[in-house]
Amino acid sequence: MSISSPDTCISHNNNNLPNLSNKSNGMRGNKYNCNNSGTPRTRLERLLRERELRKFNKSLNDGETELLNNDSFSPDSFEAFSWFNDEESLETISANRNSTDGCERQDSRASRERLLVVANRLPVSAVRRGVDSWHLEISVGGLVSALLGVKEFETRWIGWAGVNVPDEIGQRALIKALAEKRCIPVFLDEEIVHQYYNGYCNNILWPLFHYLGLPQEDRLATTRSFQSQFDAYKKANQMFAEVVKEHYVEGDVVWCHDYHLMFLPKCLKERNRKMKVGWFLHTPFPSSEIHRTLPSRLELLRSVLAADLVGFHTYDYARHFVSACTRILGLEGTPEGVEDQGRLTRVAAFPIGIDSDRFIRALELPQVQDHMKELKERFAGRKVMLGVDRLDMIKGIPQKILAFEKFLEENPNWRDKVVLLQIAVPTRTDVPEYQKLTSQVHEIVGRINGRFGTLTAVPIHHLDRSLDFHALCALYAVTDVALVTSLRDGMNLVSYEFVACQASKKGVLILSEFAGAAQSLGAGAILVNPWNVTEVASSIGYALNMPADEREKRHHHNFVHVTTHTSQEWAATFVSELNDTIVEAQLRTRQIPPPLPIEVAVDRYAKSNNRLLILGFNATLTEPVDTLGRKGSQIKEMEPKLRPDLQEPLRKLCDDPKTTIVVLSGSDRSVLDDNFGDYSMWLAAENGMFLRATKGDWMTTMPENLNMEWVDSVKHVFEYFTERTPRSHFELRETSLIWNYKYADVEFGRLQARDLLQHLWTGPISNASLDVVQGSRSIEVRSVGVTKGAAIDRILGEIVHNKGMKEPIDYVLCIGHFLAKDEDIYTFFEPELPSEVPAPVRSHVTPPVRTSVSKLSTSRSLSREDRLKKHRPMPTIERSKSYHVNTDVFQSRVVDRMSLQEGSSVLDLQGDNYFSCSVARKRSNARYLLGSSDDVVKLLTELTNSWINGMNTDGSTMEGN
Repeated sequence: MSISSPDTCISHNNNNLPNLSNKSNGMRGNKYNCNNSGTPRTRLERLLRERELRKFNKSLNDGETELLNNDSFSPDSFEAFSWFNDEESLETISANRNSTDGCERQDSRASRERLLVVANRLPVSAVRRGVDSWHLEISVGGLVSALLGVKEFETRWIGWAGVNVPDEIGQRALIKALAEKRCIPVFLDEEIVHQYYNGYCNNILWPLFHYLGLPQEDRLATTRSFQSQFDAYKKANQMFAEVVKEHYVEGDVVWCHDYHLMFLPKCLKERNRKMKVGWFLHTPFPSSEIHRTLPSRLELLRSVLAADLVGFHTYDYARHFVSACTRILGLEGTPEGVEDQGRLTRVAAFPIGIDSDRFIRALELPQVQDHMKELKERFAGRKVMLGVDRLDMIKGIPQKILAFEKFLEENPNWRDKVVLLQIAVPTRTDVPEYQKLTSQVHEIVGRINGRFGTLTAVPIHHLDRSLDFHALCALYAVTDVALVTSLRDGMNLVSYEFVACQASKKGVLILSEFAGAAQSLGAGAILVNPWNVTEVASSIGYALNMPADEREKRHHHNFVHVTTHTSQEWAATFVSELNDTIVEAQLRTRQIPPPLPIEVAVDRYAKSNNRLLILGFNATLTEPVDTLGRKGSQIKEMEPKLRPDLQEPLRKLCDDPKTTIVVLSGSDRSVLDDNFGDYSMWLAAENGMFLRATKGDWMTTMPENLNMEWVDSVKHVFEYFTERTPRSHFELRETSLIWNYKYADVEFGRLQARDLLQHLWTGPISNASLDVVQGSRSIEVRSVGVTKGAAIDRILGEIVHNKGMKEPIDYVLCIGHFLAKDEDIYTFFEPELPSEVPAPVRSHVTPPVRTSVSKLSTSRSLSREDRLKKHRPMPTIERSKSYHVNTDVFQSRVVDRMSLQEGSSVLDLQGDNYFSCSVARKRSNARYLLGSSDDVVKLLTELTNSWINGMNTDGSTMEGN
């Protein structure tokens, strides 16, 4: 379903028809706060408009059946009206409302959006009748009926036909036959089907997702089978992806379904990043503690996250998925979904429904009425209880029958007045566990019938077969109490079907709280824990004796939900949300910096004369770490080390006389000394509060009046929370304190961080002039104004003073994985635009203090107070700045009043010679983006090669060195 025209707003007129007002007619926006231009400004406005358009289209389809006879859907056809644009909308309304303005109905089929539905099985079953002949039968099921009724899309189905077709003649014939049903087959051989479908899907994923756990086999055999089945699973998903790619047309919506195709979104996105991909799970999604037992947990979660929109039946399942992504992958969970380095995968709940009109209409059919009459006569004088389930472990059939037995034990007066009809549809009859379940159910039913039955009647009628649609509708209609006791169920649409057929009877629904339908029908149903046989038995008695007025109220509540939240509405809502997710993603993408053009940056570097390289340290020059703390990553992060493959490029760049390198980090001085003590570069520790000249000693740039009395009280708070939060730690620095809970339990760490912040603001720092800087999973307390951007001004002055620069800096490369508060370093070098915006205000800093600090004094054994006592004043640096009006040039002059000839000009920087790069952080003020520290290695290596090549071709460079 395409997003409707942005110039359209919808409101209701007296005829209950949407009024589609174009912005040119001057009409006001609608009640959903469209602006005066008619353009929806928010995601909610867009989705509300889509909802109103769907309702309006439905009114046209329902009210003008004579116009739609040629377009009415059947199992063989998906023709229908489409959404309309502004020019077509008024003509469509007037034509379908028999207006006299002479407008003609326009054919809107060409504008319908194509929907590629990818599921494990096609909605038809294929039976071979000859070498080149196939017989097709429409399948039944929630997904099939849901999407057959959605008329806004031109739908194509892609899936396995359920048969092995090894010969090309048979494949061509099947493709041709399926094409008439708008179905596209995926051909899987027997071995793939065995390993992928029977193995990984049904033997591993399905039990795990229903909380039955992984198969308990010999460990070695299990490991081998897991890997071979997962390999087949990935191969099958890639085969599905190839078929999708073959039939994909730009603009199509690709909707993947269920646990069979969890690997498919990644396969599709690898082939086409612009493809609209949604994924929906029709089973429960287990808690993270269950899912983490799966050997392939990481790959499956990553693959699903490649989709744009991930849908589940209930909020609980969606919450479990987000929790698994945060706990297992270490990603950030948000109210909207899962965020990974600026990319958001939206996660939401979309409860599926049924085609309620189909059941309601069926009750009027003669054959259904005949069935109802027979059933009423057969069970006259007895209350009818009904269970309709697949004969499956998760359906709780034994628990249901045992609860009914207990009810009969405790209520002897009901023994000849109630009957339980249990329809148990056989499934997987070749699996030993299912055979055992069948025998168990038969044994319990026989025992109860033998105990409470008579010569003329038995309390339980058990059928090991399915019923046709008409017989099932009749059975629903005459039932007094429906009993759904699933131990774990994705949704369970039997409860919906029962409610839809109860308009006259108004029977009672007893529903397991572990079925997804409990989230939707819980208010009108009696919720039970199927494991508590006593509770279920008591609920049966309550339902049979329920007053008529209460039954009517409960039924009305559920009936309204079932008839409004239909399968068609479910499908249309999902695709509408998917389209809008694409819109939101495009808006977010515009805020992400583009990748750094490395060739351009290297070329500009080679042509410049005085270069400044500002490099962050953590996550920039260090090895990437596992955010979950595996493989010793927590220790590595607490003791960061320079990447080995960066040592040689950095050393060579330091030898370049035209290049000045500054490593600017929030780390302690000792950390930078350990990693860069032998390099000819500038080191700025603790966000620039300490500075070490090339091959020199440490000096401080802290203001003389910097108040540090708050340190001890904050330290005590951090110690307290570190003791009570496993795998958290804090760092005590000279100008700041940092509490890091990156490797702690995600949920517990957030709760502890919230309590810590609340305690800080109401206690130790309530009146202090401090900044609290929150990282993704860290909290830092520092003095106000202590940022990397504020420090760079002082650092530049020191560099110019120390090196005696005569030539202005004409090239700046600034790279780092900085916190948002420290990203003012990026904007420091940005060319000013005085004609458009006022010049940014630089942080005013008290004149710094220079001190010569021996390497021995940097030892952690010295107290903070002892180190501060060594400070002595340094000459004050005055800064007078002048800016050229030219928007491409930014010039700032730093003048030392004690030596006007040294550093008289700091920057002469054109916009094209400034490259600010964020490393891995996609939400950034930087101009460009580098994906990881691997890209930093590539960039610095290219710069090194550029300088070496320049030396080899330029003799003056060699002489200058």
